[in-house]
Amino acid sequence: MSAEPDGPEDRLRRFATIWSRAVFPVTVTSLTRPEFEARLLPLARRLSEALRARAFDAAEGRAVGAALVAAHCTDPEALSRTLDCVDAYLVLYCGEGGNQEDLRARSSRLQHAMAAGFAQALRERTLAEQESIAQAALRAQGVVAQALHASEARFRAVFEGAAIGIGIADLDGNILEVNGALLRMFGGGEQNVRGRNVRDWTHAEDAPQVWRLYEELVRGEREHYHVEKAFYRPDGTVLWTNLTVSLLRDADGNPQYQLALMEDTTERRLLNLRLRYEATHDALTGLPNRTLFFERLEKALNAGPGQRFGLCYLDLDGFKTINDSLGHAAGDRLLVEVADRLQACATAPGEMVARLGGDEFVALTTGRDTQREVDELASRIMNALVAPVRIDGRELTVRGSIGIVEGPAGERSAAEVLRSADITMYRAKSAGGNRFELADAEADARAITRHGLTTALPAALERGEFFIEYQPLVHLGDGSVRGAEALVRWLHPQHGVLGPDRFIPLAEHTGLIVPLGRWVLEQSVRQAKEWRERYAGTTTAPLRINVNLSPCQLTHPGLVQDTVDILEAAGVTPDALCLEVTESALIGADDDLLKPLRRLAEMGVDIALDDFGTGYSNLANLRRLPVSILKLDRSFTQSMQQFPADPVDLKIVEGIVSLAHSLNLAVTVEGVETGAQAEQLRILGCDTAQGWYYARPGPPERLHELAMADATG
Repeated sequence: MSAEPDGPEDRLRRFATIWSRAVFPVTVTSLTRPEFEARLLPLARRLSEALRARAFDAAEGRAVGAALVAAHCTDPEALSRTLDCVDAYLVLYCGEGGNQEDLRARSSRLQHAMAAGFAQALRERTLAEQESIAQAALRAQGVVAQALHASEARFRAVFEGAAIGIGIADLDGNILEVNGALLRMFGGGEQNVRGRNVRDWTHAEDAPQVWRLYEELVRGEREHYHVEKAFYRPDGTVLWTNLTVSLLRDADGNPQYQLALMEDTTERRLLNLRLRYEATHDALTGLPNRTLFFERLEKALNAGPGQRFGLCYLDLDGFKTINDSLGHAAGDRLLVEVADRLQACATAPGEMVARLGGDEFVALTTGRDTQREVDELASRIMNALVAPVRIDGRELTVRGSIGIVEGPAGERSAAEVLRSADITMYRAKSAGGNRFELADAEADARAITRHGLTTALPAALERGEFFIEYQPLVHLGDGSVRGAEALVRWLHPQHGVLGPDRFIPLAEHTGLIVPLGRWVLEQSVRQAKEWRERYAGTTTAPLRINVNLSPCQLTHPGLVQDTVDILEAAGVTPDALCLEVTESALIGADDDLLKPLRRLAEMGVDIALDDFGTGYSNLANLRRLPVSILKLDRSFTQSMQQFPADPVDLKIVEGIVSLAHSLNLAVTVEGVETGAQAEQLRILGCDTAQGWYYARPGPPERLHELAMADATG
């Protein structure tokens, strides 16, 4: 027997085990490793839940980072190993069933949040230690003013033994005392620190309020302040510190000295910068990633009056083919080369290039004249892609489609801008690719509507929003009703009644056409059953229902069995059903594709070749197709609506009818709108017709009225 697959809890425990083994050697704790693993397990669960949550919550990552400090994982190496572990294993063990690209992006954001939480907790822990030392220093401040104070020895022990740097200066800024930790932080001899003036330690990255706070303190207007400050070491390197400066007063409360406590944060800052870089840059190409791009775009969109932006959204044409044929390694090398070329296109101030993911890149330009600049930027990008990329001895042609959005700042959100650019890019791709298109508000609205309809289709079928109208099929010889074509409609809550041209292509694209088509077939066959029972024993010929069959349904393996089941469930014979297949769907069809249609035809189901004459098919192929009816496209008969008809069209239709009849095929004509047209088609020998001349598509009761009129007429 095979072992049961690991459940989510087992995978979570495995992740916690890997994490504990990585971090335990660099953690100062009295716990055993299994006990330490048990302490990490709830943190692993929080990370797993944050990874798979509907909405990302950075607070969860910060909380886990802070919990590491609480668990005595205060060594920077513990954080580094934790982040490496999360990066390598969190998605692997806790992201089963999700979109891997989205989960890895979220994992990266979690790592950044964990690092921030770790740094904040470690800082608070250090500040607590600083406060303790500061309190001890304040209790001993009389020692400075009174050299013979009895607690001199205790103060010296705290002063010299502290792990953080401590310095004492007078109110003029002259440094009087420094401890060993401070000397080690600056990396020079005592002469490089003692005797200097505090005001000499300015740095180019000092925040504006640093020296204002200092002046307020030495004037006695504040008791202390806390800032992040950089110092130049004697060797020219930079020392970053968390600096707390307090005012020491004498026994009468008068300001006398200033006490500085310094924590060296240089390594932590470098770690944060590295994590920030990794969180905002693409690992493969080194370009800014989606996170940094959105930060820059938000800033551009919130710029002041008169500022504009231009955005180029690039997607490589045919990149999937390269990945599938040459492998992902070759695809990655191609992306790196494309990234280098794009980077060279955006070097002006206010321009940037980023990789959003996969083979999608964006270029942004900002300023006051972006209408011209964004067109030039798009042209540079297209020119940069002209030269082939050489990989493994092959020259690969690179093509791309670009959607351009340009406009004033302050009018749209970043999400709206990117959505418009994405829609426009796909419009360029649909137009043949290797080109760029400008965004168009009306085209965007149509695309958004299409997307809304696509996402609403599954629920619409479940809620019963579809209904069927029937258009009669009339015999041209005697004018009797012989059946009807079933035409599905969608009663949309916002858009009203939608015809099949609005949603059938969307249903085919999403695969929903199979369940929708089955529903239409079920409803139509039931209606045919009702009609046949109603007119049994009358002079009315048995009515037949025509149902359209999409190319997706034609290739569905359950087509034949579904049709048989539906006919048997309704209790009607196969001759009550005619399936209409477009000519274009059968162009070049092989035997495997035709096999289901042949089986249905052998059962007695009629097969009609719809839109005949529009697919440029070889007429000789009609002999191999299992069809019994040709539906002549309305384009051949439009000229017959007026008298006299075009003689060329008459000859064409006459030839098609003659050919069809010689092959024992009936001919149905669509789009009959006038009596003259109907009479001319009757003379030419067409068998049946449908169109507004007889009736528009409507409810089944209307067909009943027409059939009864025929029966009593």
